[in-house]
Amino acid sequence: MTVRVGFLGAGLIAAFHSKMLRASGADVAWAGVYDPAASRAEEFARASGGTARATEEEVLDDCDAVYVCTWTSEHQRLVEGAVARGLPVFCEKPLSVDLARATAMADAVEAAGVVNQVGLVLRRSPAFNLMRDLVADPASGRVMSVVFRDDQYIPVQGMYGSTWRGDRTKAGSGTLLEHSIHDLDILEFVAGPVSSVSARSANFHGLDGIEDSVATSLSFADGGVGTMVSIWHDILERPSLRRVEVFCERLHVVMEEDDWFGPVSWLRLGGESAVREGAGLVEECRDRGIELTNPDGEFIAAIVGGRAATPSFADAVRAHRLADAVYRSAAAGGDAVPTA
Repeated sequence: MTVRVGFLGAGLIAAFHSKMLRASGADVAWAGVYDPAASRAEEFARASGGTARATEEEVLDDCDAVYVCTWTSEHQRLVEGAVARGLPVFCEKPLSVDLARATAMADAVEAAGVVNQVGLVLRRSPAFNLMRDLVADPASGRVMSVVFRDDQYIPVQGMYGSTWRGDRTKAGSGTLLEHSIHDLDILEFVAGPVSSVSARSANFHGLDGIEDSVATSLSFADGGVGTMVSIWHDILERPSLRRVEVFCERLHVVMEEDDWFGPVSWLRLGGESAVREGAGLVEECRDRGIELTNPDGEFIAAIVGGRAATPSFADAVRAHRLADAVYRSAAAGGDAVPTA
């Protein structure tokens, strides 16, 4: 079964998913692509072998599944258009500009019964999957502390060139929602449920409603604590980087810099220590029975197999709920806010 895939939006992230689809080896054909900037759609079509379309409707009419890769405020409208046609839909993160609209989108795809997936791709990262496996081992004990730093130059410039991310009417807000929704999702993926947050935010670039520095204190349901810092700076020479450190009762594990291939290093009670990165990290995951799948290939496999895909819109709503709690805390001067 060849799945004809359409794209709404033809920017950097659409190109990324197109390349990941090709790398997955899935049986897909590139159907239509639409972008408000016709030149971008034409460039995407030349690279993928698809066809640039004049309207969104033409794309939706000529595909079996669609990727929504536009600016955030457009996601809900386009997802609803896909759902009305019964199309499987892959939506980039964040789902929408706020929790209410993200929840409405999740309700819509659930009611329609269509296959749905969200671009929270770090759940497929070998580095984070290895960390999760180490932390989940009963020999590690309980999670005591997590220290998470995520930094990136503000993406209105450089290779991203996403000027819309400086416009709150299109982005909703700044670094926490547009970038670190990944981090909120992966925090619970690795370390377990967060029960409450306390946060402060700042704005250095002077873009209305676009925070560029957020510091969050986290309380985990099992008793652990943590901190998460998200920064949009101006150091163009420094790409998007993450560093995550987890202390369990009998384990210390760190993921440095590359959030896909590490390195990941760990030390256990008793002296076991190791460092894995690149191909060695992937091999370690396979030795442990950790399934590593291409997120875009997983979307197509779910369509062909008639099964649910992950992470789903419902999974993304949980990350939105955490983001909403962080924003409410920051607006209240750092008061603790429950995440239930």
